[in-house]
Amino acid sequence: MALRVFKSNLEMDEKEIFERIKNGDEKALELIYKKYYRMMTKLVITNSGTEEEARDVYQDALVVFWQKARSGNLVMTAKISTYIYSICQNLWRKELDRKKRLSNEEKDSSQSMDLDGPERNKIIAQCLDQLGETCRKVLMYYYFDEMSMQEIADKLGFANTDTAKTKKYKCKQKLDELVKAQYSEHDFLD
Repeated sequence: MALRVFKSNLEMDEKEIFERIKNGDEKALELIYKKYYRMMTKLVITNSGTEEEARDVYQDALVVFWQKARSGNLVMTAKISTYIYSICQNLWRKELDRKKRLSNEEKDSSQSMDLDGPERNKIIAQCLDQLGETCRKVLMYYYFDEMSMQEIADKLGFANTDTAKTKKYKCKQKLDELVKAQYSEHDFLD
């Protein structure tokens, strides 16, 4: 009678782990999460990210990996760690690009709306009134109520924070255009 030997989770090979994930085994995914956590989060942290951002990127990467594996369309030609690492790299690059865009947007807005006092508030209020209701709410919540993008998304029923960010960006552009179209530079000077 042959004894059947069971492998511990740590001894499981890549093919076995991948097959288990393809079949929906969340324990196999947890194993991957723990096994590569340090490596994947280090990528983000050493590239201007925080621990929290690193954790978010890694979790998003694992969701992408899980969905692709479960779809049956993913053929592994490299190690699982290599595949997940490349997903993390792509996600972090996108996040850095988004941060750069937002930073440039904030610089632009501080230059275009560099007014003080009641005259500035009056001009902005007049232009805000000309925006649609959703745009007005998004900008008011963000700039005046200092709500987070998550709070704005929840309050206005947006799909996610990315939708809220995109809407805020577009609404801010509309507001800037309105201000520039209706007021000349001397209107901004007291």
